[in-house]
Amino acid sequence: MARTRYTRREALKSSTAAFALPYLIPSYVLGADGQPGANDKVNVGVIGLGGRGRSLARTCIGLPEMRLAAVCDCFAPRCGAFVKAAGKDRHWATYEDFREMIEKEKLDGVLVQTTTHARAWVTVLAMQAGADVYIEKPMCLTIAEGRQMVTAARKYKRVTQVGTQQRSIPINNWASDLVKNGALGKVHTVIAPNFVGPDIWTPKPAQPMPKGGSEGWWDIWTNQAEFRPYHPHIHYSWLRWWAYDDGGRCFGGAHSYDQVQRALGTDETGPVEVWLEEPVKVMETGKFDTPKDDPDTGLEYRRLAQNVVGPRAKIRMKYANGTELRLHMDGDRGPGLGAIFVGDKGKLEINRNKIAANPKELITTPDNPGPKKGEMQYHVGNWVQCIKTRGRCTADIEYGQRSATICSMVNIVRNIGQVGKKLKWDPQSERFTNCDEANKMLSRPRRKDYELPELT
Repeated sequence: MARTRYTRREALKSSTAAFALPYLIPSYVLGADGQPGANDKVNVGVIGLGGRGRSLARTCIGLPEMRLAAVCDCFAPRCGAFVKAAGKDRHWATYEDFREMIEKEKLDGVLVQTTTHARAWVTVLAMQAGADVYIEKPMCLTIAEGRQMVTAARKYKRVTQVGTQQRSIPINNWASDLVKNGALGKVHTVIAPNFVGPDIWTPKPAQPMPKGGSEGWWDIWTNQAEFRPYHPHIHYSWLRWWAYDDGGRCFGGAHSYDQVQRALGTDETGPVEVWLEEPVKVMETGKFDTPKDDPDTGLEYRRLAQNVVGPRAKIRMKYANGTELRLHMDGDRGPGLGAIFVGDKGKLEINRNKIAANPKELITTPDNPGPKKGEMQYHVGNWVQCIKTRGRCTADIEYGQRSATICSMVNIVRNIGQVGKKLKWDPQSERFTNCDEANKMLSRPRRKDYELPELT
């Protein structure tokens, strides 16, 4: 695919040089020949080859309208392991620098499957390099950097898809529309999981580096966070620590709270109040009773959350129309990756690819699509089609920002620790209007060389 491009040789010598580059305009923006047509393959690369990245790469391989051109990881052995596992009949270019990959492979898009703390930096630079982006969830570490990502997407006219794939499951969308269109009457209460929050890393002696990485790879991996000596508990358990993922072990919140947003029709806004209902304590996510029936709407989450212990406390939020969001459910009951919506005319439980209702007649109509497999194919496929049409994806970056914001608000109100104090939130300015302490947590200092680039 032909593109208008600038030389990046010097930029690839250091991470800072890329910040000054003008963004690169792909041919479809200029109206030139080469925009992928309905029958053309979209040329993509994967950035980050942890477990999720490998899974997404396999999804790309299975989609006929997509060509996986290359893979990238700052820790080189992961690239080699992925290529080796794929078998001798498959060959991909491998890179340690994603900017070099985008340039040399002339990519239409990239799937950003990095750690949470690196996603904003990688995503914005990829947008500036001319790529559309699929972004793992939660899409950002802080509310402020998430807004910067949305601004970049709009400025550079990039097609964006956040990895909240429940928005691409037919039955989830059908049930969400029931709620949004009034089948339950006025929705006064939504009950969602009370996830475990992140822990704070305490200093530990340095451990031996794993073999095979290039010089400086740990610096690149650390990205915006404070540089710490290598430790495998950071490298392989980063989801647990506040410095690398604001959701901590509550990555499910990016799914659950996004499901709430989708069904309430609040995709581009959010709650206006949040408050702590009880003191924060270190506790487990639930009792984990063995289910007595078929895999129900909480089982998938239970497997992910079992034996997880960390800071928790019940929280309430309120939307402008009076609907209350109650983060009350333990991990051993209810829709672990969804929510229960309670209205004047009934109750509807939405989880991943499964729903339940009272009265049952709410969901027994002929138009109910029923459960269907293939959620990742649906979700990545939607991104591919939107790359071709330049349309808006089902999990657009603005929607991802709003659900990630709820995850951050949970941790902010827990960190403030004032039981019963209602923090007022302005969804338009994305700031608290009555708590300066909370506003200080909307962003974090970024390490030198990993500042977000200016949107020039």
